Amino acid sequence: MKIFDLDRWQEIWITITHNKSRSVLTAFGVFWGMLMLVLMVGAGSALEKGISSQVEGFATNSAFFGSSTTTLPYKGFQKGRRWDMTNSDIPVIRQRVKELQYLSPVLFAGGNDKNVVRGEKNGSYMVKGCYPEYDLIEKSKMLYGRYVNDIDIAERRKVCIIGERIYEVLFQKGEDPTGQQIRVNGIYFQVIGVVRSTSGVSIGGRTEETVVLPFSTMQQAFNQGNIIHFLAATADKGVPVKIVQDKIVEILKQQHQISPDDKEAVFSMNIEEQFKMFNYLGIGIAALIWIVGLGTLLAGAIGVSNIMLVTVRERTKEIGIRRALGATPRNIIGQILSESVVLTVLAGVTGIIVGVGILRATGIVLSQGDQFFKDPQISFTMAIVSLIILIVIGTFAGYVPAQRAMMIKPVEAISEE
Repeated sequence: MKIFDLDRWQEIWITITHNKSRSVLTAFGVFWGMLMLVLMVGAGSALEKGISSQVEGFATNSAFFGSSTTTLPYKGFQKGRRWDMTNSDIPVIRQRVKELQYLSPVLFAGGNDKNVVRGEKNGSYMVKGCYPEYDLIEKSKMLYGRYVNDIDIAERRKVCIIGERIYEVLFQKGEDPTGQQIRVNGIYFQVIGVVRSTSGVSIGGRTEETVVLPFSTMQQAFNQGNIIHFLAATADKGVPVKIVQDKIVEILKQQHQISPDDKEAVFSMNIEEQFKMFNYLGIGIAALIWIVGLGTLLAGAIGVSNIMLVTVRERTKEIGIRRALGATPRNIIGQILSESVVLTVLAGVTGIIVGVGILRATGIVLSQGDQFFKDPQISFTMAIVSLIILIVIGTFAGYVPAQRAMMIKPVEAISEE
């Protein structure tokens, strides 16, 4: 049997078009199933890309720590005691946590009314003090100048980095702000850089609307003593963040006379675990998409199989004559399977084309702004896999009708009215 027999394929096309209304209604199930599969896979891909773009530049191997109220009495201290992390905690943590990669203490100051001023221009923004390492944890893009460095920390320099939005309010477009003076909470600082966030995730307010100071400068300028509001840390490559998290919590409890059994006194947040939850959620959504999509395709295949059974029944006499003229069972099976596969593939490919068109149009609309769903599309691999699935489904749909056709006896078929 020749695969590319022109007469045979013309016969298949005539058979399909002869029962046009029936074929269209039957093929619609496959078309709809493939369309839904393409749209759902595209939407899932867009969601995954959107989440990735939101966390891009943010260290996923990080953990954050803060102080809270004790819930257990310990060594003469009553429960309900407030405590603060201090500068003395930093060297102890660096020394005892060997798996540590980066560590930065953080201070926060609220955005009081019009607390950031330059000449007649002003605004209300958050103020954050940190170490240079913090830019390796919550990465930002430098638009002008540089970030805080070790010399700024050591010399307690009165310098600052401003967010992009603050720059737009205080300076003219295109003006280089480095070296200029601004007043932050009543104290003058020299601008050394302008930053833009590379991630949708930020700690202590949006990067674009935050003034960053050297940690030591902020402690001294705003009379914060040796208090640390927040602690950011990352684990070395290949080391679970949980190990670093547990060790730092243990050290903080020992340093500040907190019961080892007190679960609430030290606040800690493991970002790695949060991202794992997102990954598992993505895997679950992808699995659900394929289950629903393949289920819809299977329903369409059953419809094709049923219509092919009807077609075989209507063509019983024709099949009997073909058998009497020498057509082998293989010829009959090949004809029925070919019709089933052609009908299924045509419907499915149409569904893929329409689905890709809808995804493309949706992507153009979403690209107009900063969106959580980003660039919905299906991969070339997905298209090839879908085509293979269509061929398999078409073969499956035609198998039972083909078996039914093969069992028709020529004598009985010819005599049937």
